[in-house]
Amino acid sequence: MKNPLVLIIYTGGTIGMVNDPETGVLKPFDFEHLYNSVPELKQFAYDLEAYSMDEPIDSSEMNPSRWGEIAQTIFDNYVNYDGFVVLHGSDTMAYTASGLSFMLQGLKKPVILTGSQLPIGQIRTDGKENLITAIEIAGMKDQTGESIVQEVALYFESSLYRGNRTQKISAENFEAFSSANYVHLAEAGVHISFNKPALFRTTLKELRLKKNFCTEIGLVKLFPGMPIEPIKAYFNLENCKGVIIESFGAGNSFSNDVLKTLLSNYISAGGIVLNVTQCVTGHVNQTKYQTGKMFEQVGVISGADLTTEAALAKLMYVLAEPISLTEKKDNLTKNLFGEISEILK
Repeated sequence: MKNPLVLIIYTGGTIGMVNDPETGVLKPFDFEHLYNSVPELKQFAYDLEAYSMDEPIDSSEMNPSRWGEIAQTIFDNYVNYDGFVVLHGSDTMAYTASGLSFMLQGLKKPVILTGSQLPIGQIRTDGKENLITAIEIAGMKDQTGESIVQEVALYFESSLYRGNRTQKISAENFEAFSSANYVHLAEAGVHISFNKPALFRTTLKELRLKKNFCTEIGLVKLFPGMPIEPIKAYFNLENCKGVIIESFGAGNSFSNDVLKTLLSNYISAGGIVLNVTQCVTGHVNQTKYQTGKMFEQVGVISGADLTTEAALAKLMYVLAEPISLTEKKDNLTKNLFGEISEILK
């Protein structure tokens, strides 16, 4: 069998930075010296190639258009490689992982996002282990020759997560990500142990690329005593085709007739409102408490256990699809690519 061939795609971020020995200033990583910087990679029976986006950026500058560039690169090179590793800044990595999971439909090869909290050029960097293990996972196959991972995933500090189930939870710790409502796909210790029943498998026959995302959406986080006037602009179809509400607990809101009327009129006019919880764990249940039933009454859609990051990507994708409003709403309640728990839909 030939060596697995993995494409490393550098988008920017901390992991791709090294210290300039003359100035001490951090500068972008030079992939021509990949093996010199990470000599452990020479021990792999893998063939590696690297590609850097035209303008590597801080992850804070990421957007759906940039997600589309990454997805296009993977799509164009899909048949030539066994797996892909996307090096990305950690701050918005969960958003990109969620976005790619809706853009790259029908994956039968791994797309592994990873990064680091410290630059790869520093002695205590977490970047080396993250990079090495992400590459190893991207090239791993089962006894039948099929890729073990066949989805967009995120690897960080010994854990592999489903991409559209992750959130960044720490700006300081190496264990920077969490997948609170879904089990880890794998744990990397002495051996890499996969949770095979948790791995996503597509029913699509071929890879589809969906880059057309609608970015005319809003995100409203409820808080006690919140005034309604400042958020009225969101609930105008000329400004936003859809709005995500981050609600309290199991999908609850304060009682407010102005808000209820605002939501009702917006939804009646053709707007879509999706409700996700502010809580890290748990899910939305709009029928559990009286304070959540208002959402149910006016037609707000329950986001179940979607993360905010996945909800944003899913809404952008669904709104851009050339289907009826009823079908769009229906798709928001379905588990399309492993982003939502089946039992909660």
